[in-house]
Amino acid sequence: MTNSIPMTHNEARFDNAALLDSVRTRRTIAFFIDYFFVFILCIVAIPLIAIFGFATFGAGWLLYTILVPLVALTYIAWTVGGPNQGTWGMQIMDLCLVRYDGERLDWLTGIVHAVLFWVAHTVLTPAVALLALFTRHKRLLHDIVLGTVAVRKSQFDVKVD
Repeated sequence: MTNSIPMTHNEARFDNAALLDSVRTRRTIAFFIDYFFVFILCIVAIPLIAIFGFATFGAGWLLYTILVPLVALTYIAWTVGGPNQGTWGMQIMDLCLVRYDGERLDWLTGIVHAVLFWVAHTVLTPAVALLALFTRHKRLLHDIVLGTVAVRKSQFDVKVD
C-alpha cells in the first residue's frame, strides 16, 4: 500500500524502527527529568536574583515574577540549541531533536519548540498526548509545526555533536 502523501528523502531517513524505539516513553521520562533540572536551576537562581535586587535597589526582584519561564526557556534554548541537540533529560534518555531538513536546531527554534509545547498542552492536552500514537515518526503537534522529530541519539546515522 502506498502513502498518498509524497515522502521526501529527508523524511524517509527516519523510517528506521531503531531510531524511534521507545521514543514516546523516553520523551515522557525526559520531560520529568528536565522539570527536576529546571527546579534545581530555579533554586540556584533565587539567591542570585536576591543579590541582583539589592544591587538594583529592588528593581531586580521583579525577575521573581517570571523566574520559572525565564529559567526554563534559557535551559531549553541552551541545551536544545546546543551541540547535543537535546535537553539534559533527553540526553540521559538517549534522545536528540533533529529537523527533517537536516539543519541543526538553533536556540530560537528550541524556544519556539518549548513555547508551542506549553501552549499545545495547555489548550489541547488530551489531543496532543494522543497525537503521538497516530502520527508518523511518533511526532507531537509542536514537532509537526516545526518540522522536527525526536530520535534515539545512539541510533541516529548523522552525528549531531
